[in-house]
Amino acid sequence: MAASPQHLLRNTACMISILISIFGLHQVFALKSPFHPQDVLPLLPRQVSWPILNSLHGAVDLLPEFVGAAWPSNDSLEWKGACFYNNTAWMEFHNKSSSEFGGGTLHLKVSNAHSWTCMDIYVFATPYRVTWDYYFLSREHTIDFKEWEGKAEYEYVKNRGVSIFLMKAGMLGTLQALWDVYPLFTNTGWGENSNLDFLKKHMGASFEERPQPWVTNISVDDIHSGDFLAISKIRGRWGGFETLEKWVSGAYAGHTAVCLKDSDGKLWVGESGHENEEGEDIIAVLPWDEWWDFELNKDNSNPHIALLPLHPDIRAKFNETAAWEYARSMVGQPYGYHNMIFSWIDTISGNYPPPLDAHVVASVMTVWNQIQPAYAASMWNEALNKRLGTKGLSLAEILVEVEKRGSSFDQLLTIPEQDDWIYSDGKSASCVAFVLQMYKEAGLFDPIASSIQVTEFTIKDAYMLNFFENNSSRLPKWCNDGDTVKLPYCQIKGKYRMELPGYNTMQPYPHMSETCPSLPPEYSRPSNC
Repeated sequence: MAASPQHLLRNTACMISILISIFGLHQVFALKSPFHPQDVLPLLPRQVSWPILNSLHGAVDLLPEFVGAAWPSNDSLEWKGACFYNNTAWMEFHNKSSSEFGGGTLHLKVSNAHSWTCMDIYVFATPYRVTWDYYFLSREHTIDFKEWEGKAEYEYVKNRGVSIFLMKAGMLGTLQALWDVYPLFTNTGWGENSNLDFLKKHMGASFEERPQPWVTNISVDDIHSGDFLAISKIRGRWGGFETLEKWVSGAYAGHTAVCLKDSDGKLWVGESGHENEEGEDIIAVLPWDEWWDFELNKDNSNPHIALLPLHPDIRAKFNETAAWEYARSMVGQPYGYHNMIFSWIDTISGNYPPPLDAHVVASVMTVWNQIQPAYAASMWNEALNKRLGTKGLSLAEILVEVEKRGSSFDQLLTIPEQDDWIYSDGKSASCVAFVLQMYKEAGLFDPIASSIQVTEFTIKDAYMLNFFENNSSRLPKWCNDGDTVKLPYCQIKGKYRMELPGYNTMQPYPHMSETCPSLPPEYSRPSNC
């Protein structure tokens, strides 16, 4: 029987202890081990070290852990690191630059390392800058901020401090995590398997293989306006992005579209996220044949697709004219980047898989704001301004304004998106918001439509709505044809059986999905959240 990674690690530790004893080093190193088994893993044979590394670290270890903030009026911050177990930090202001607001020095004292060869990596952030450093020696270290970026940064650091984040996996673990996250976005078999493994590990997904054929011979006569398309991409750029989206939201699909029939009976597909000839992701309404041909022959993300037919009673309510009017009004609009992340974040702490939190989100935004300011403005700045009732504030100014109002950034993120908000480039609708806004226009949320903000719904929230067929005898004859497991919906493409936990179980209610937690792996959802 092959040894487990944990067994190999224990054996390695035993071997190291024996070597210390043999060479008479046990007295020298009585207080501190010269090295930790994890520190020497790269020196071991790959067949030994790699399984251990994989068991200890994963892609999520790329996320820094917020340990606290240091500012002049606060007592020393204390925490336990990954390498150094006793750490303190404090902040002092100075004016070495002789500027109006001066600068400051962040002091960090690290001690009590668990071995002589480990190190801790830290990221330091304010709304105006992000920097990093690593520590190998037990002593006091400093990070010098020669000059604050004007009064705003000075006031922010004075009142809120410099945020400190620990890369908890250390240097080795961070490199291993990078190795784990990189393949998620590669368009290879390695990438596909990495996405499947990630979702199995962090969400408990099963990915059972279906019997062939993996593509259904569909009769479009059996597809109707309003029928929902749930799509799961598992390789390439979109596969990696969807994997992370699924993990944080609890959805078992990463993309959606909707079916529409015109007055001549021709079938169309409405989709937010269609890539045009310029490489832009836009909202489009495409003939079914064109859309289906792309998914079968040109989409290299290996999409798995399920058709979710509407219940006959719901279909009878579906106002096809209103649905088409809405769809045509949105054609050509950009994908809903403005509000994409806000459907996921509903609570102060119940939507962030550890070690992710609002501090990490703010730091990631700060980094992107420095690298691609136009992209950052599109992704979140406009939406954050709307939540504050302001216009044109940069991310740094937004963070400062929040503090002035006695609120916090994590509270700002939880303010519900409003369907009627107009952004600089028009209404913003992600893939699922586009489908559900069409449902809203078509009357499916009546009589409570005015109290429903569909831009707050995740894909999971959408397929949990009890809008869909619940009688398997009414599903099309070709539905799940050849599969030994009869799903309550029609999987029409894909090697692996699609899971949609909670499918078709939830009656809409006012302010639905505005305050729902989503922590893996259970993704427990309180009633009426």
